[in-house]
Amino acid sequence: MQRDTFAGIDNILLSLGLDESGNFADSTAGDSEETSQEDSQQPQSAVPEQPETATATPSPLDQNAPTSESSSGDERSDKPVIDEITRDNYDQARAHLAKIEAARRLAKANEKPEASPPQQKYPSLRGSSEFSPKAPDSLEQAGLNLSDVMNLIIKYLASRGVETGYKIALQIGLNFGLVEAILRQLKIERLAAYKNAIAGGDYLYELTDLGRDRARILSDQTTYFGTAPVPLDQYIASVHAQSLEGRKPSLNAIRRAFSDLDISDRMISNIGQAIHSGRGMFLYGPPGNGKTSMAERVTKSFGDTIWIPRAIIASGEILRLYDPNRHREVPVSDDAELKVDGRWVRIERPTIVAGGELQMENLEITYIRKTGVGEAPLQMKANCGTLLIDDFGRQRMSTDELLNRWIVPLEQRHDYLHLESGRTIQVPFDQLIIFSSNLEPRDLVDDAFLRRIPYKIEVKDASEDEFRALFCKQATQQKFSYTNEVIDYMIIEHYVQANRPFRFCHPRDLLRQILNRCSLHNLPREITKDSIDQAVENYFSIM
Repeated sequence: MQRDTFAGIDNILLSLGLDESGNFADSTAGDSEETSQEDSQQPQSAVPEQPETATATPSPLDQNAPTSESSSGDERSDKPVIDEITRDNYDQARAHLAKIEAARRLAKANEKPEASPPQQKYPSLRGSSEFSPKAPDSLEQAGLNLSDVMNLIIKYLASRGVETGYKIALQIGLNFGLVEAILRQLKIERLAAYKNAIAGGDYLYELTDLGRDRARILSDQTTYFGTAPVPLDQYIASVHAQSLEGRKPSLNAIRRAFSDLDISDRMISNIGQAIHSGRGMFLYGPPGNGKTSMAERVTKSFGDTIWIPRAIIASGEILRLYDPNRHREVPVSDDAELKVDGRWVRIERPTIVAGGELQMENLEITYIRKTGVGEAPLQMKANCGTLLIDDFGRQRMSTDELLNRWIVPLEQRHDYLHLESGRTIQVPFDQLIIFSSNLEPRDLVDDAFLRRIPYKIEVKDASEDEFRALFCKQATQQKFSYTNEVIDYMIIEHYVQANRPFRFCHPRDLLRQILNRCSLHNLPREITKDSIDQAVENYFSIM
């Protein structure tokens, strides 16, 4: 009998004294008899609370209490349980749990401590070369207020109709415990209600009439109900932590990034020095020699990933930063996912390319009509990565406009953006900028701007030897048969005598023509004088 009594006491005290992680909470937690019925019947308890329309199932605290057929299932009282326990038994039980607590603390003290960074306002997980945002334990750590998250949930439920608490938490990007508490608040304010309970201690939630009225009002302000936004100051801190500045990839790492291109050691050295500067470069020279291909591989030399918020909140306005069309998401392991803030996404260091379509509006926050949501500009999406302005000088806007827009950010490493409300915010301008152009740089920009781009690298035509080696290498890779006589014929007849420059793109393009001819006529993969003549005729006819 005494053993059963102790088991009942342990159940009660453990229910009151353990948090969700299995650690002992404050010894006074749960001793107050003012705990409400709703708080004692949360989804993480052994038996979930039932909807208001159904009879409530007793919580673990109630299961040892005597019941009578006349008692209502939603009535509870701790007094019958306490009355059955003598003072001696109760004190013995408390002493029993105290021993367990002492053993737990001793074991924890003997654990080998892990190295950890200094405490930050917004806690992060850091590895040797990686920053990752830790899942917040409170709205304060998340940098959010209760009403903002409530509003997101209301709009999401208005869109979905009915949804589980777990899926609402996934949508908002916060852990289930935080979202569950907010859902309880919505229920208290009669904005949402339980539709019914489901397995795992969760519920299906739906809006009340009052909640649907609130959703209509909120949607008139902004229709956004995606992942909860990250405050601007947290985003700025993450950019500084993941900046390219100070990161200097080794020469071997740079060679690996460019291994699929045939470029000289001297060019590798020039580009590598520009990468180490972290300030940017200007690639110029005739078309067809790989300037764009080189620029696109610069980011790969850093070889790691970064974390960015899906959305940012600044002065009450939401800006979407993550762009699936421009950012490449990198999955995380299931274990890591549980520890990481769900509002952030891990991506490859970005390489954002803007060509002739670039306009001034792409460099400012653009607002999606009738949504109240802003889209971050290109240079902000490129932070901690590379921004390539390709075909510079052929944009819809003049070069002077672009240079005047960026001359201060290039110098100060921060940018000023204007919100829809008229406020101005300061954001990092922290990317490696690469300008690529077929035009002479001096014809495009003045000396004041060129001084701010420390490396000006000319990408020249191939020499005859480089061209021959590249053509033979690519022909072999594509399993073509050929003779040196045929290669000599091509170079003398169609390049030297035609006074045609050797471009690095020509071997690839000419071999593609020959391959298509062989495919059409069901011919073996053989390079002949005739196939070269026809490829040259098709490729260079108007060049």
